[in-house]
Amino acid sequence: MLSHSETQYVYIDADDNIDSVYTKLQPISNRHTMIGFRTLTRHSAYAKHIREGRYAIKSGQGAFTVFRHLKNGMQEPVSLTISSTRTLERLSAEVSKKLMMDSTALYHVLTSPKVCAQLGYDTATISCIFIPNTYAVYWNISPEKFLERMDKESKDFWNGERKEKAQALNLTPVQVITLASIVDEETANDAEKPMIAGMYYNRLMLRTGEYPNGMPLQADPTIKYAWKKFGLKRIYNNLLRIDSPYNTYKNTGLPPGPIRIPTVAGIDAVLNLTRHDYLYMCAKEDFSGTHNFAKTYQEHLTNAAKYSKALNERGIK
Repeated sequence: MLSHSETQYVYIDADDNIDSVYTKLQPISNRHTMIGFRTLTRHSAYAKHIREGRYAIKSGQGAFTVFRHLKNGMQEPVSLTISSTRTLERLSAEVSKKLMMDSTALYHVLTSPKVCAQLGYDTATISCIFIPNTYAVYWNISPEKFLERMDKESKDFWNGERKEKAQALNLTPVQVITLASIVDEETANDAEKPMIAGMYYNRLMLRTGEYPNGMPLQADPTIKYAWKKFGLKRIYNNLLRIDSPYNTYKNTGLPPGPIRIPTVAGIDAVLNLTRHDYLYMCAKEDFSGTHNFAKTYQEHLTNAAKYSKALNERGIK
């Protein structure tokens, strides 16, 4: 069928008719096989029942094989990678680049309270359904079917072992993912993530006279998320006054949902967090991407002063 040696792909969408199908096949077909395909079409009902999809046309395939694949909707799946993105808008845009669905249509479904509730989430937690990985999906999958598939993958991910670890921490999978999203924003260093997870867990679970409902997480990444200013290098006091449920300086406990789709490494870092007594951390003054940890606030202030000095020396505002 092919006039080339490599596999080619033909994308048939809802607007295609038999003439546009011919047009899409023509560049990768020789004259003989194209005649055969047209003949098979004339003696079938394919022209009236064109099926959407992404079809692989491989070297050596004859007209009959290609016709059978298109007529029966025998698609070639797309390898779709779900990455650790910050917003649903960004996720929708990335997915739409690989699939037929429009980014606006997917975003509309992701922000629909009804659809989210049907899957057991709300609009703040629906991103928990996505586990970063590469999946084989059909190019013309609908947004609703896509979410059903992601829900299945999420349930498979939360196997018995992960569920047991979450329960041992007295956390739900949604809470684990939410905490993991903060940990991922704090560092790209996977080796340090269990330490950071342990520190935030200590704050979350701390119950004292001063913090009867738990110590505020005071996580700078949640402030960036609340402002939707992800490029902030320094968090000044005036930024901490924002009235938002994602302001973990004002509100105790976890924010309403994840501040990004966390990595699998981030999720597993929470599930396997390091047990220690640290309550504070500050980025190291060497800008290595790692942190100095402290048990007391006074110790933390010393670390913070070193980091602030390093920022000032570099002119970072």
